[in-house]
Amino acid sequence: MRDMTKGRILPIIMRFCVPILLGTIIQQFYNMADTTIVGRYIGAEEPLAAVGTTGSLNFLVLGFVIGICAGVCIPISRKFGAGDIKEMRRYAANTFYLCGFFAVLLTALTIPLTRQLLNLIDVPEQIINLSHSYIIIIFAGIPATMACNLLASLLRALGDSKAPLYFLAIGSVINIGMDLLFIVVFNMGVKGAGWATVMSQVIAALLCFFYIKRNYPILRFTKEELRFSFPHIKKLLAAGLPMGLQFSITAIGALILTKAINGLGEVLIISSVTTGNRISMLFFQPMEALGLTMATFCGQNLGAKALGRIKKGVRISMSIQIIYCLAAGAVLWFFGKNIAAVFIGGEVPQILENVQFQLRVLGATYVTLGVLFIMRNTLQGLGYSFMAMSAGVCELLARVFVAFVLVERFGFYGVCFSGGLSWLLADIVLIPAYFIIMKKLKKRISNSAVGDDAHGVPL
Repeated sequence: MRDMTKGRILPIIMRFCVPILLGTIIQQFYNMADTTIVGRYIGAEEPLAAVGTTGSLNFLVLGFVIGICAGVCIPISRKFGAGDIKEMRRYAANTFYLCGFFAVLLTALTIPLTRQLLNLIDVPEQIINLSHSYIIIIFAGIPATMACNLLASLLRALGDSKAPLYFLAIGSVINIGMDLLFIVVFNMGVKGAGWATVMSQVIAALLCFFYIKRNYPILRFTKEELRFSFPHIKKLLAAGLPMGLQFSITAIGALILTKAINGLGEVLIISSVTTGNRISMLFFQPMEALGLTMATFCGQNLGAKALGRIKKGVRISMSIQIIYCLAAGAVLWFFGKNIAAVFIGGEVPQILENVQFQLRVLGATYVTLGVLFIMRNTLQGLGYSFMAMSAGVCELLARVFVAFVLVERFGFYGVCFSGGLSWLLADIVLIPAYFIIMKKLKKRISNSAVGDDAHGVPL
């Protein structure tokens, strides 16, 4: 465990961020392994397009899972920062009940509706059966995804970002091994990619559970602490539901954009966008890791009422973020085509040309994304998840504009501008909100106000 309310800020942020960064990169190998192995061993056109076209649908559901797991652990980080360990355990216990409910509910809803959802986004007829075979397995593994992300978020809330890294690394190695076994040896096609992903998450979740059970006596509950508490559930929902919905709102925009891409009717374009998005997501990871660090940092320091420390942390993380975004953008600008060739080979030159253009446009707008990650996670750590969710609405509006205007007029080239435009609109909302909220919190703390913030989450 790490108390982030004391000590020099930069070393604390970096020590916490680096394991998260390595973990998120490893987590991307779940997807990158699927893309690489599917593209090289099954085919760079129809099979790759079948897996890729499910990406936005996957994000709609699993993004909600990831968001709500991160959100419900924010009250836990605050209570830990405030030193209220008994209340922290009450929140942790009720988090398990809440996330278990959502895992069952989402699995029961998505599996019967998979075919209808694929039809809704106009997946081309020639690949819809392959897409269905892959995504229905991913949906069946929602409980494993929920467990894996919840336990990792719980550890991070207590300042431990290293243990989730180790388990994700093991899960990633298993995922790649199973991909090769199921696809290359057993010839299971895209189904093998789905099963490899789910089974690796099951193993990572089990390892995380037994690690916590053995090494975290602070999470050994009394019968009273394990009791279901509606007031705690209500506050956990206030923190977690907006974060889950924020991911889903963003995913709805991605679904609308996917529908527009599928409407172009060209498998080559779908494969190009799939490859470009997967590569770009790998470069997202340092930005996301720093953002997740700020959520925990701000949550713990808000519990300790250290607003000055929060401001310094935001300034430091923003400086790091901008430097990284400029460097990453330069790499994608000059070497995007070479990176794409590693994953899909050079058999389809048009895909490589398309991916290079897409990565250059995305890399040129990375600074807006880096600012978005810092601001959004900071506001979430401060308990203003609804404000962070409003940024997701801006991203949705931008992607709708791209889908109905730019894609229709410019085709693939219009798709490439969806990211930068959506991130810019979100920043326009989040940056002023951060300064307004910090002023409100300063006034509240200076008046020694004790109680709940605007959304019912204890300070």
